[in-house]
Amino acid sequence: MTQEQFADCITRIKAKDKSGLKEIYDEYLGYIYSIIYGIVNQKENAEDVTQDFFVKLFSMAETMEIRESHKTFLATVARNMAIDFVRKNSRQVPVDDFIEEGIEPVANDAVEDTVIGDMTVTEALASLSENERQVVSMKILSDMTFNEIAEALKTPMGTITWRYREAMKKLRRLGYE
Repeated sequence: MTQEQFADCITRIKAKDKSGLKEIYDEYLGYIYSIIYGIVNQKENAEDVTQDFFVKLFSMAETMEIRESHKTFLATVARNMAIDFVRKNSRQVPVDDFIEEGIEPVANDAVEDTVIGDMTVTEALASLSENERQVVSMKILSDMTFNEIAEALKTPMGTITWRYREAMKKLRRLGYE
């Protein structure tokens, strides 16, 4: 979707025409979901936050002024909503919960050094830090460039590329190419 097409959709939303929202939804549902999932890291919660994102987009269209790339704008809003969700709903899992399930608690630094047999992609991604998981998600699932990711996260591009490289090293150690 071009910047002009997006602006047209927002104009229709401002006129309370939901067809503008439907076009944005159809075009960016996967993109927004992948950004949110990369942060929330749970399917059901990512679906809920994604739904809330489009409701929020509809309600905030009236005052919306996009001076940058609309894709970057959408990524920033999605990222902020996901982070807010995680902050609001985070809780620490007691060590006893791990022991009851037969899982030994491992320090975060030791996770990357642990050899894991049949690990799913979700489990492998869970071994990454939140920042690394977010960059990998935006790069691979959303097909964003490092520059777009840097703009969306308001982080220097060197930091973004470093996080991506470190995440890829960890994933390779776990058996993923």
